Amino acid sequence: MLGFLKKPVVVTAEINMNLVALTVMGLISRLWGLSYPRAVVFDEVYYGQFVSLYMKRIFFVDDSGPPFGHMLLALGGYLGGFDGNFLWNRIGAEYSVNVPVWSLRLLPALAGALCVPLAYQILVELQFSHCAALGAALLILLENSLITQSRFMLLESVLIFFTLLAVLSYLKFYNLQRHSSFSGSWWFWLLLTGVACSCAVGVKYMGLFTYMLLLAIAGLHFWHMIGDQNLSNVSLMCHFLARGLALIIIPVAMYLSFFYVHLTLLYRSGPHDQIMTSAFQASLEGGLARITQGQPLEVAYGSQITLRNVLGKPMQCWLHSHTNTYPIRYENGRGSSHQQQVTCYPFKDVNNWWIVKDPGMQQLVVSNPPRPVRHGHIVQLVHGITTRYLNTHDVAAPLSPHSQEVSCYIDYNISMPAQNLWRVEIVNRESDTDVWKTILSEVRFVHVNTSAVLKASGFIGASLPEWGYRQLEVVGEKLSKGYHQSMVWNVEEHRYGKSQEQKEREVELHSPTQMDISKNLSFMAKFTELQWKILTLKNEDTEHKYSSSALDWITMDTNIAYWLHPTSGAQIHLLGNVVTWASANIAALVYTCLSLWYLIRRRRKIYDMPEDAWQLWVSAGGICVGGWAVNYLPFFLMEKTLFLYHYLPALTFQILLIPIVLQHLSDHLCRSLLLKSMFSALIVAWFSSVYFVYCTFRPVTYGEPSLSVTELKDLRWKDSWNILIRKQ
Repeated sequence: MLGFLKKPVVVTAEINMNLVALTVMGLISRLWGLSYPRAVVFDEVYYGQFVSLYMKRIFFVDDSGPPFGHMLLALGGYLGGFDGNFLWNRIGAEYSVNVPVWSLRLLPALAGALCVPLAYQILVELQFSHCAALGAALLILLENSLITQSRFMLLESVLIFFTLLAVLSYLKFYNLQRHSSFSGSWWFWLLLTGVACSCAVGVKYMGLFTYMLLLAIAGLHFWHMIGDQNLSNVSLMCHFLARGLALIIIPVAMYLSFFYVHLTLLYRSGPHDQIMTSAFQASLEGGLARITQGQPLEVAYGSQITLRNVLGKPMQCWLHSHTNTYPIRYENGRGSSHQQQVTCYPFKDVNNWWIVKDPGMQQLVVSNPPRPVRHGHIVQLVHGITTRYLNTHDVAAPLSPHSQEVSCYIDYNISMPAQNLWRVEIVNRESDTDVWKTILSEVRFVHVNTSAVLKASGFIGASLPEWGYRQLEVVGEKLSKGYHQSMVWNVEEHRYGKSQEQKEREVELHSPTQMDISKNLSFMAKFTELQWKILTLKNEDTEHKYSSSALDWITMDTNIAYWLHPTSGAQIHLLGNVVTWASANIAALVYTCLSLWYLIRRRRKIYDMPEDAWQLWVSAGGICVGGWAVNYLPFFLMEKTLFLYHYLPALTFQILLIPIVLQHLSDHLCRSLLLKSMFSALIVAWFSSVYFVYCTFRPVTYGEPSLSVTELKDLRWKDSWNILIRKQ
């Protein structure tokens, strides 16, 4: 039974020393002197704020993309013991001793380093030679722009890593497809493809384009499988379900999990609360939750409420009134009703309180038991402090003459009767008998007499003149076709009114209320709202000193100064290897021209290469040229401030194409031994120039050594490059 102990246990393993050497060189190039400079470098000022908020568990919204990339940066801070206490307000600011600079920059650097062996393996899986694969890896290793971008607390290197990992995983899965379908390794690489795709999308939405490219390639491959008569219908269905699970269901589930972790970590109220709905704000610890905790859930006749406009842009505001009236005549000569002003006020104030009144009763308190207001009920809204009724009529609004003026009615004993009945319409109702609920219900108020809808119109950017205290205009929108958030309101603060006397009621309106009713949002409700905000929230894009257009990237007519030493000439720039960028463009052009030439000749039944070589050429182009196109061309459609680093994912795919084209030229166009020898010599000379340019720009890639004014001027190879030179 113990006979196996008579022989030693032997473990054999194959180690690809190329991979080991490339990985070590990648780590050295990205991790060497990682803590230098110990100062905020370019967009670290942007991402660092989010890391600090993670450390303090404070909620935030970033419109640049999903939270996974931010969480990875925060993980580095967590592993380094960062407490989040640093003021990220200036590029070049020295880091305090509590900031673990090396740890914060570690994960992007590791991701950038691992891109080197990934490039090698991708070309191997594409069935190109190890020499070509080694060349691709070395080009990634010596690309100055990729080195710079991966050595700081930035996300492009992480995005590129997951993108390349997804491509490699799919290629390994596809190559296993031919002889070991549904094996353990087959499942591993298929599942890893979906995981890597979801991580790429979770870092930045640009990862979505590579994900769609791989889905298209997988769909094309499956289409070819359908034509394989050796596969049964059952086998085809199993293949289809496996791909659907790994490439669609798992990525979607992982994408949701990123937000779940994000929302679980950030449970405290923060500076971005105001752009979220009241329900979302109330789910966070502190802030609005401290005010609304324990409020009554169901709005009843006699309820005292504040009404927040759902749109919340450009700022949150509440339905408001005060004792001042509209001027008898406006500056343009138009007349008004001279009624009490109603506005949308962007601050919490006692004049934001309103009482929900039953038109058939005089009492302004909640009965026992409370009578809840439901969808379709008619109500009157009474201003809590002035006790005047919310009213609208056929008088032009002050700033929007095509809409009706909204006021609190004052009886001047003239032929202008009160029109103060409003129908409550719950927009997000599940049935027509839904009860109006605090925070959760989104409601429209439709005027009974004129069918106008209560709307905050000041969101077009205009505010009332001095007589309206620069507050936002509220109108009755006559043409209420369609749904717009400026017409929708929700109850934010709520109490059950108990005082019928006005003086007692004013005291009541100034005091908080506590009743034990919780209003927890589900994860899916919070995810849906946060995702919508990320997709629709747009900061005002302004021209940046180093912003550029997508056309500038191909020829690298621009650069970005990332950091400048406060006293010496040491500086860091995002600048690429000029030879590599030019070679990548030439490779793409050569590939396109050769492909068109081959297609024309194949149409004439002239085959310049075996079918296997042709399929290899097409597959490589689909990955590399397709990867470049999907990561570059969408920027021409984007209305946002663009920078050179946006081009790096596309550039990476283009670099992979260089050795593919070189090997193709050597194998299929260099027919004689002499031509092959000459071509090899040219490649050696070309690669030497790549290394020379890398060494030349190394000081502005790593920030050291410091260069003199003359040396800096010598680096300005293009007039459009902004190399920083101090005045003597």
